[in-house]
Amino acid sequence: MAKENKAVEETISNDPSSKIEAIKNLIFGENIAAYNSEFEKVKNDIDSKKKELEDFIDETRKELNQAIDSLSTDINIRITELEDNLTDKIEILDAKKVDKKTLGDLLINLGEKINQK
Repeated sequence: MAKENKAVEETISNDPSSKIEAIKNLIFGENIAAYNSEFEKVKNDIDSKKKELEDFIDETRKELNQAIDSLSTDINIRITELEDNLTDKIEILDAKKVDKKTLGDLLINLGEKINQK
């Protein structure tokens, strides 16, 4: 222990920053190494969790983009079907509808036939 104290005293007398390090080593000693080890474990755990979270975010983003694309395609198909259905209904109504001019001409003809009899 005397040699260690002498080495620490020599270090303390030479450099102010090393004086602080020597005092820190005397006070905390092995605890600093344990703390550093724990901090390193925590840092690695945080880095690992960060990587997992980033991967999860990327995967979720891809799934959302796929769902949006699928929904967009489905909506476009349904809109096209509705447009086609509406066009068909309009054509059916046009075929069933009697034009006002044609109806007027028919009524005039009917009136003339009734007058002739």
